[in-house]
Amino acid sequence: MPSVLFVCVHNAGRSQMAAGWLSHLAGDRIEVRSAGSQPAAEINPVAVQAMREVGIDITGHQPKILTVDAVEGSDVVITMGCGDACPIFPGKRYEDWALADPAGQDIEAVRIIRDEIRGRIEKLIGELLPQ
Repeated sequence: MPSVLFVCVHNAGRSQMAAGWLSHLAGDRIEVRSAGSQPAAEINPVAVQAMREVGIDITGHQPKILTVDAVEGSDVVITMGCGDACPIFPGKRYEDWALADPAGQDIEAVRIIRDEIRGRIEKLIGELLPQ
């Protein structure tokens, strides 16, 4: 089973929405992880609201610190603005998704980010789980 790690600085918005989308759309066919280089105390409530609007509940998720073990245990590492804080290991597939940060944004802006993430997740699923 392929495993994907989503990483952003606070693990409170983009990476949590991406993990929510991947879990929702791929079910148990892909292992999903998320982490942050400097995790926040809680998930961005506007990100929670935006995901709830599309039927995905991420309220039970908690920001987690990025660990070497999480990177080593993942086949694909997707970074979202974590810069040099993300460790690089040979043999891993890395992608950097340039996405706006939902921190401090209103719901309309976060909806746009949420929908862009969904499109990228659908493409990723197609690559990891070819028909």
